[in-house]
This record gives sequence, C-alpha cells and structure tokens, in this order.
Amino acid sequence: MTLKELQDVCLQLSMPKFTAKQMAQWIYEKHIHEINEMTNLSKANREKLDSLYCIGCLAPLEISKSKDGTVKYLFPTEDGQMIETVYIPDGDRATLCVSCQVGCKMNCIFCQTGKQGWHGNLTTKDILNQIYAVDQILMEEGGTLLSNVVYMGQGEPLDNFDNVLKSTEILTADYGWAWSPRRITVSTVGLKTQMKRLLDESECHVAVSLHTPIHEQRQQLMPAEKQYAIADIIELLKQYDWSHQRRVTFEYTMFGGINDSPLHARELVKLLRGLYCRVNLIRWHRVPDVELNEVKAETMEHFCNYLNNHGITSTIRASRGQDIWAACGLLSTKKQLNQNA
Repeated sequence: MTLKELQDVCLQLSMPKFTAKQMAQWIYEKHIHEINEMTNLSKANREKLDSLYCIGCLAPLEISKSKDGTVKYLFPTEDGQMIETVYIPDGDRATLCVSCQVGCKMNCIFCQTGKQGWHGNLTTKDILNQIYAVDQILMEEGGTLLSNVVYMGQGEPLDNFDNVLKSTEILTADYGWAWSPRRITVSTVGLKTQMKRLLDESECHVAVSLHTPIHEQRQQLMPAEKQYAIADIIELLKQYDWSHQRRVTFEYTMFGGINDSPLHARELVKLLRGLYCRVNLIRWHRVPDVELNEVKAETMEHFCNYLNNHGITSTIRASRGQDIWAACGLLSTKKQLNQNA
C-alpha cells in the first residue's frame, strides 16, 4: 500500500492518521513479516489490523544458483500462479530482474516467456514481494544487498502499467524504500501511450527492446511493431531531455545472419541519430523450437565498434545465468504452471 492507502486504513479502523507513517516504516524500512511486530502500535490497533490484513511477504518456492553467481528464484503469486526473478551480483553492484506478468502477450519470436502465453498481471504486492523477499534473503546470508532493480523479467511492464508505476512509487517514496529513481529501469517493447505516461509520471530509467532498425523485420521478430512502430517511439523519446542523469537504453539482441550486418548497423545509427542514448548488444540464447542462430563474437565486436565510432554509445552485455535458464529471454514458468494445473 501507498502512504495514502495506509491512511485510508487508519480512517476506516478509527486509528490516528499518524499511525500510517509508523506502519510504512515497519513495512518498508524495517521489513517486518507480521503485523504484531509493529510494537509502537497499541495491542488493540494491531489486533484490528491483523483481523483484516497481512504483510504479504512470500518466500520463494525454489532457488537455482548459477556457476557465475547469478541466482534465480521461483515465486508464488497472489492468485496461486508462479513467476521467476533473477539476482545478478557484480562486485559491489547487485541487480534484481523482476517480473510483472505471468507470461507475456507480446509474443516476440525469440523469447521463451512469450512461448508461455499470457496468464495474468502481477499485483503491486507480487512485484514488490520479489524485491522484499530477496533483500531479506541477502541480509540473512550476508550477500551484496540490492543496488538496482530492472523490470526486465517475465512480461511487458507497460502492459501492467498501473501496478508497475505504483510499485516504483513505493520504491522511491520517502515513506517507502526511498530509493533514487536512477536505481530503477523499466523495460518495454514500446507501448506508446503508456510510455508517455511513464516518461511524464516517473523519473526511472527506460529501456526499449529494439532488436532491429528495419520496420518490416521488426514486425516479424516482434508483432508489437505493427501497432507500436519503433520510429514513432523514438520520435516520442526525442521530445524529452536525456542529457542529465535519466537514461534511455535500447536493447538489441543479435541473431546470426538476421540483424547483425553492416546494413543494420548503418540503419541503427540513422534511426537513433539526435537521441542521447545507449545501445546494449545482447547475445541470443537458444530457445526450443526457434530457428534462429547465435551471432559470432567478432561480429558483435565489429557491430559495437561501428556504433561507437558513429556517435552511438554501445556495449556488449555479459551473459549471466545461462546454465540455470536465467539469461535474457529464457524465463518461463510454463512447466510449473502445467504441473500446478
């Protein structure tokens, strides 16, 4: 709940309005698991709350650890489904890749999550629980605590806009986690109306799944291009100032012989010219029943160098967690959902 919602609870239960701030502190700062732990609330008020509400923190059902230190968690959702979350430690930086939907509607042909189909939106609680629970595990284990959160797990974040935006509000609000919005990145294939709202109502970083600068080819790889053309998305982004701390990044998964040619590099430079941005080049990881090829390392390096030499900051993202199916595009709970059914 937001502070306003906690205040509404206090009004409903005839509790002092200031109690809402005490509740928020217990939940978001002290990470309690039970209402009875709110020891500066009267016993009567705790009993009122406990009869109607719970903290809602759920532990992961399974934990998978990669040889490179990446950890994948399988979490239950509020409606009894399951989603995957990935923890990526890197020195003093630790990123959590959170999910926002069970499956995905976008059906990008190279993504395992899309093959699962769409089974519903996560609630704000489901989204925040991934962060809440993993941070608790890290504190208990003495691991590197979370420094960043990326909405790049299962699902299209802007297709679950209200719950995603509410979760980022709680993460950044003074009454909540009090994080800087620069610690949060929201990814999208480019849902234009929702993206404009995100740009206007949030200060979080934005990552756009691009994957090819050619309209017809992007339609084949990403059906969303038919409704949300990447050229229109970039025109929208150019209306905002990206020269300060806020950042827009383009995710570009490379497929051998498909989108890795000099022509693609030139068209990408044309498309992004005039926009202060970064391009992340990502190695594709094989997905069952998808006939795409992995790209050669030297091809990626040439592509990256061309972009950098032509004014587009570009990096090659290191692949993490591939051995536990935690790398980009590999998340899916289809098997677990089928077993549950």
